[in-house]
Amino acid sequence: MRSANLRKQKTAVACLSMAALITGAVLVFVFGYIIVRGLPVINLRFLFTAPLRMGREGGIFPAITGTLVLTALSILIAAPLGIGAAVFLTEYTRETGFSRAIRVGTETLAGIPSIIFGLFGFAFFVIYLGMGWSVLAGSLTLACMMLPTIVRTAEEAIKSVPLAYREVSLALGASRWQTVTSVVLPQAASGIATGIVLATGRAIGETAAVIFTAGSSLRLPHSLMDPVRTLPVHFYILAREGISPENAYGTAAVLLIAVLLINFVAHYTVKKLFGGGGAAGE
Repeated sequence: MRSANLRKQKTAVACLSMAALITGAVLVFVFGYIIVRGLPVINLRFLFTAPLRMGREGGIFPAITGTLVLTALSILIAAPLGIGAAVFLTEYTRETGFSRAIRVGTETLAGIPSIIFGLFGFAFFVIYLGMGWSVLAGSLTLACMMLPTIVRTAEEAIKSVPLAYREVSLALGASRWQTVTSVVLPQAASGIATGIVLATGRAIGETAAVIFTAGSSLRLPHSLMDPVRTLPVHFYILAREGISPENAYGTAAVLLIAVLLINFVAHYTVKKLFGGGGAAGE
């Protein structure tokens, strides 16, 4: 009996190890393939000049700028709304039909394809509100896509803060708002920041939603109402039209490196500021 259990355990460990190796191999192959194909193209001229001849020559500086502007603005819009909704659901309301409806809605939104968000943004922001293809329309659409992830992760992070922290704060005479802002949110900051990073990772790689709402202009934006092109859109156009496979791989490599750097810097910053744990580490 004991030997049979040991065999089962060894088999399970072997299967799990194989699954981990296959996953790691796939990641290394995908990353390595893109980096190897794209690195020969990447240089200072490629990074800091505008595309020429529809992307056959020149660089990707407008696409880099567009990606950074769209992502930053969408974070500025989505993060306060998502954190505020999470605070309301966890600290200011009980389990009611309304709160359950919000949770179901956010979970449903998290599973909606990006093309649907793009169609919504095109119909509502671009056409109905008259924004046209613009940085603002694209940022608002990306913010809608980021909200479900931020709300759910922030809600779980806030729930992980021990109830005793709230009770002690209230017993010392602090108001509910003071308790939330001075006790709960600082303890949950690590988890909230992780959720924002995850949402940013999704937004920075979007193509369909951005094409429908922000356009694909090769020029640098000078206002929030100007159209803009992002790195994923630039890569998609170059690859789809067969304009320049080399520049397409270079664009993909830059995007991949940018996402990895953003995640690394964000996680490093969170670890330095909050000790990597917050309430979870208590």
